[in-house]
Amino acid sequence: MTERFTGSFTQQEPIPEEGIEAALAVLRHGRLHRYNTAPGETAETALLEQEFAELVGAKYCLAVASGGYALGCALRAVGVKPGDRVLTNAFTLAPVPGAIAALGAEPVFVGVTESLTIDLADLAEKVCDPRAKVLMLSHMRGHLCDMDRLMKICTAAGVTVIEDCAHTMGAAWDGVPSGRHGRVGCYSTQTYKHANSGEGGLLVTDDEEVAARAIILSGSYMLYERHLAAPGPEVFERVKYHTPNVSGRMDNLRAAILRPQLRALEGQVARWNARYALVEDGLRGVPGLTVIERDPRGRFVGSSIQFLLLDWAPSRVRTVLERCAARGVELKWFGGGEPVGFTSRYDSWRYVEAPPMPLTDRVLRGIVDMRLPLTFSEDDCALIARIIRAEVGAVYQS
Repeated sequence: MTERFTGSFTQQEPIPEEGIEAALAVLRHGRLHRYNTAPGETAETALLEQEFAELVGAKYCLAVASGGYALGCALRAVGVKPGDRVLTNAFTLAPVPGAIAALGAEPVFVGVTESLTIDLADLAEKVCDPRAKVLMLSHMRGHLCDMDRLMKICTAAGVTVIEDCAHTMGAAWDGVPSGRHGRVGCYSTQTYKHANSGEGGLLVTDDEEVAARAIILSGSYMLYERHLAAPGPEVFERVKYHTPNVSGRMDNLRAAILRPQLRALEGQVARWNARYALVEDGLRGVPGLTVIERDPRGRFVGSSIQFLLLDWAPSRVRTVLERCAARGVELKWFGGGEPVGFTSRYDSWRYVEAPPMPLTDRVLRGIVDMRLPLTFSEDDCALIARIIRAEVGAVYQS
């Protein structure tokens, strides 16, 4: 009998009971706005910022409305202006170039390797552009490049690094938490990320002026003294009249939901990685399928898995996807000619004039992507691997 998977690739675990109780407390008192506090009360959002800063070892943290907002806020806070060029990965998702373009800046794409990380040789060439002063580095799908080498390249060129850590909350490079190599780290708490508030984002930095500008940008008005993970008032005095309000605050309801999830993050990472290992082991040795090997210096979070069908004809990749879907396994492909769902690529974003990147195109055409929600059991993951293995093998041999 042919095996079939019957689970959902978009169903997340429920919010922890502690988060539900905290959210109900906020709803009962009605003070959802982060600056609406009773005498002697510290807002849930301020506590979240303090706790996340401690979690990743940052001096300052700001909670905002979305991961995409965090990216745009970081760009403004480090001084990106209209007409500037901002380097970023060719393999990323639409909010990254979108944040750059929203400022009137120009995204400049850097290639991707078969390890699904930024091509550091291509980066070393493109940082030489005098108009490119910022790299928005996307740790796309949790794949961490050699951060030591990347920072040497960017530091030598005077290029500021902003890390997009939407897929790497809880990850680290050589013991340093993701988001802590660059000047700013940006995280997402959208439903499919590693902590779930529906929408939401976090920004961390050790730079006091960047932190102060980000807080003013987010819509603090002159209430910045209600932040805990923030610089002193003298820093705000230097920036408050020169920084626009581009409101994007997080509210106390979402912060209340997130705080217990962050306390549980370490255990969640172990659960994701156990599931990832089962699928990865099940896919090893399949003819025509390339497993993405991870650098042992990087600690990743296996909330999704990718593999490559390198140099396969598009029609054959589509056949694999169709056959897996018929058996309940939902795979996404970054090689299609048109965007489908979230699987857009650098040449899909036609507001950017991007020259062709043949080596990168070869990799992108081969990327197959799959979510691994924690609602999957370990038996589910083993079954999914068997289905993919069988269907890729059948198409490869046909």
